[in-house]
Amino acid sequence: MAGNGLPPLGRVKLSDLVPSEGLPSESYKLSVTTLSQSLVQYSAAIIQFSSSDGALLRSGLDSARLYFHQRSSFPAPDMIHTSDSREWCKTSGYYMDPQLWQETYDYRPGLTPIEPNNTMEIPPGGLPDIFCLLGKTARDILDAISFYLNLRSSPFTEILDNVPLRNSEISSSVLSVCCHARPSFQGAQHHNLTAHEEGQLVMYPDHEHQVDKSLISLVKSDKPGLHIRDLHGRWVLVDVDLGPQEVIVYPGLALYQATAGYVNPALLRTEFNSMQGSMYGRCSVAFKLMPKSMTSLNCSEMRAAGHGVEAQFQLPIPVDDFMQRSHPTDQLFNRHNFQSFSFPTAQDAGPWIDDMLVQDL
Repeated sequence: MAGNGLPPLGRVKLSDLVPSEGLPSESYKLSVTTLSQSLVQYSAAIIQFSSSDGALLRSGLDSARLYFHQRSSFPAPDMIHTSDSREWCKTSGYYMDPQLWQETYDYRPGLTPIEPNNTMEIPPGGLPDIFCLLGKTARDILDAISFYLNLRSSPFTEILDNVPLRNSEISSSVLSVCCHARPSFQGAQHHNLTAHEEGQLVMYPDHEHQVDKSLISLVKSDKPGLHIRDLHGRWVLVDVDLGPQEVIVYPGLALYQATAGYVNPALLRTEFNSMQGSMYGRCSVAFKLMPKSMTSLNCSEMRAAGHGVEAQFQLPIPVDDFMQRSHPTDQLFNRHNFQSFSFPTAQDAGPWIDDMLVQDL
């Protein structure tokens, strides 16, 4: 991105984003600023983990490559799942979407995946530990955004899963281990996968633009290929220079709704060009922090903090209804009175939180 004259994505150490009692430290305030500014510019930021946590994520990716590599080249028809919003909180185990040229294994605590022949499936390794790591990280990031918006501590607790889950509860949040463009996977539909962009051949799936319906998503991939549209409508390859201990974070539609449009969701697309010649395709581990299905998304916390709430966000929306609705991206990104973060200039940045205001652009 530096070659394009753009500032790089914000990089934040996870250890600096962990809140503590008392007054916020300077490192916490700086990290929240860096995170928030990157979310404004790119709808994404980079989170830096410790060396031990980075090793856990890399081992998860190694396990994912082997897991998908040993899968059949011709998956059974009942493994084919296209996007079904009614099943948003029920997915578990292996499934694939030929239109996206993608295979997925969903790990969802509280649900035990069963193979079509009624045998228990052996999943990729390390998923419970990775789920715990990324789940805690997503909540810390959500708290950092809340701090920046001057909301009370943990304002979204009521719409999040219990920690830990209680008896018979099923997690709304999910850890998805994905494989794009596995060469040995014969279920893919190869038509409409190519497009010419700036004189080069780039490969995208049929459904080119995607928006997660999560609150927060965290993604670690073994190859670059994730593009996110920035504030000015440019597509940015956000994972091109990730270090071994770094993960991409981006906000989803549920956070956009819960913050009355102050936090824009990331518009995504995945490039297949870099996977050509790869034995395994492109593997990734993605955690999505989701609201509970039996709760509602409302903007009461934003109003309580003194933020203006537009008419379209005034009424609470049941989470299950929200997840089953379609959300046209042109309505999300072409608002005339779009609300977002604003940042003080270097010379104006005195007492940090007193001068941080949210106002219309």
